[in-house]
Amino acid sequence: MSPTLSAELQSWVGRTRTVEEEITLGTVRRIAGMLDVDLDGFRRGDALPPHWFSMFFADATRQSDIGPDGHPRPGVILPPIPLPRRMGAGRRVEMPGSLRVGDTATRTAEVEAIVPKQARTGFITVLTMRHTIRRGSELIATESFDAIYREAVRPGEKSATGAPVAAPKDAAWSVPKHLSSPLVFRYSAVTWNAHRIHYDTDYARDEEGYPATVQNGGLTMQLLLDAAVRNTKGRLAAFTARLTRPISVGDTVTFCGHAPDAEGKVHAWVQDRDGWLCGEAECRFAAA
Repeated sequence: MSPTLSAELQSWVGRTRTVEEEITLGTVRRIAGMLDVDLDGFRRGDALPPHWFSMFFADATRQSDIGPDGHPRPGVILPPIPLPRRMGAGRRVEMPGSLRVGDTATRTAEVEAIVPKQARTGFITVLTMRHTIRRGSELIATESFDAIYREAVRPGEKSATGAPVAAPKDAAWSVPKHLSSPLVFRYSAVTWNAHRIHYDTDYARDEEGYPATVQNGGLTMQLLLDAAVRNTKGRLAAFTARLTRPISVGDTVTFCGHAPDAEGKVHAWVQDRDGWLCGEAECRFAAA
């Protein structure tokens, strides 16, 4: 494939789409239950943890617009990138505000960049989306989100991954977590994510080359940030995060982190049972 961006894809750069959502108490309670948080701990007007914004504003699409992988077909919501496999990769987030129960808020999604390139694991295209969340004129959060599109795997071939990297050994705190299939299902339901690699073993193995169903990367980051918040004083104000290694549904992983430095920054990570790094985040905390 050519590393040159086609005129059709170039025309998508700068396009925006705005979604409005009511932050209802019912939805908040379902999210709290999924994350094993007290369902009765939220009332109308209460502020949500800042990073919970990412579980709202799902793009609603008609069933007839869903492709064979469970995502909306190329060109319905996202640019028609001619590569069949898509995975979230990294996020850069600033959170000056927090959503509140009962808010009506908006998320504007802008196609920030589309970059085709030859990577060590094959030809890829990196799509960067810029998300801006507002409550009226008040800025709640900004996010740059990277998704990587990859070539199809050949029959019997495994999905290419980079060489494993050992996780740090000097954690100040650690939280083990079993990533059960009901947990992954409930997160996918909350976020309206029907990507088949998360629940269809035959599809994950035969079509995308994974050994088993794949843990949802958004949930991995959600749980990592939740662990960092529980183990650090202050308010989570910003973070950068990246996924480095696939995790299978049903695995037990450990969320870990360092103590904050003098600037309130915390390095947090998730490691699998063999000690390999699966994802990491650099978090910045401010005074509560």
